[in-house]
Amino acid sequence: MDDFLNYCEAESESADNNKTSYLEIYPKTILNKVTSPDIGFSYSMNPYQGCEHGCIYCYARNTHEYWGYSAGLDFERKILYKANAPELLEKKLRSKNWQPQDIMFSGNTDCYQPIEKKLEITRKMLQVLLKLKHPASMITKNSLILRDLDVLKEMAALNLVRVSISITSLSEEVRKVVEPRTASIRKRLETVQILSENGIPVNVMMAPIIPSINSHEILPLVKKVSELGATSIGYTIVRLNGAIGEIFTNWLHKTYPDRAEKILHQIEDCHGGTLNDSRYGNRMRGEGKIAEQINLQFKLARKLYLKDQHLPPLDFSKFDKHQTNQISLF
Repeated sequence: MDDFLNYCEAESESADNNKTSYLEIYPKTILNKVTSPDIGFSYSMNPYQGCEHGCIYCYARNTHEYWGYSAGLDFERKILYKANAPELLEKKLRSKNWQPQDIMFSGNTDCYQPIEKKLEITRKMLQVLLKLKHPASMITKNSLILRDLDVLKEMAALNLVRVSISITSLSEEVRKVVEPRTASIRKRLETVQILSENGIPVNVMMAPIIPSINSHEILPLVKKVSELGATSIGYTIVRLNGAIGEIFTNWLHKTYPDRAEKILHQIEDCHGGTLNDSRYGNRMRGEGKIAEQINLQFKLARKLYLKDQHLPPLDFSKFDKHQTNQISLF
């Protein structure tokens, strides 16, 4: 958040003065079973619901309606937090029948959004994982993750963590309008470099690709992050399910009025003629000529800049729910 405010000051812009509400909730579990066949992990955990980052395309906006709030400004201004998440996580991992599985931080909303700086829920959850030597993956677009470099380094030394940094563009102008309250591009690139220099495996997610907004940046972005130490790159194509379709369309006409219809038609071209695409296997990567061109660009980018590089596998063998894998005296 400081990065956002400093950027506003440097650019002589006004920071958003709308007040955010933080509401504590008391869930009975923190792990959510992932049943989607096109998601590469078994469980997700989200210490926060709603997200101050305000990314206009965010698929998680729809989930805020479950809590009785809107997918629009409520999603950005009414943040629900789970202070008991670390305790719930430890209880689950120590349970009799638990076997170590892929767990993803921020499968829904960013675990390093601004309020994390004060509450430190994510940090405490990482400490639980390190204590029990249970692997996890993380994705964020906030440089606040560097605060937890000490824990992440210990986990990485045991092959217990890998991190994805979300970078959708190299342009601050694009970042400002698409992801208004996120860390600057400079800070995110710096985060990739610092994590990599400290032995933490880094993937960069260019998610989502929005035709005619950031689709032309694939090769230069992959080249840049590879130079900073990223060993993997991923992407998704924007999809506008539920209320997000109307929110995004209204925003697009206000922000890019000269090409709004063109962009919408190109998105539709990637999803069988509709903005709303929930088909497993298609929803993330799309179909049609535009989606194929994007896929080919990523294949070329990997070949040019990340050839023979990949994230190391997580080590599930060290997990010890009873913390007994210490040096024995007998």
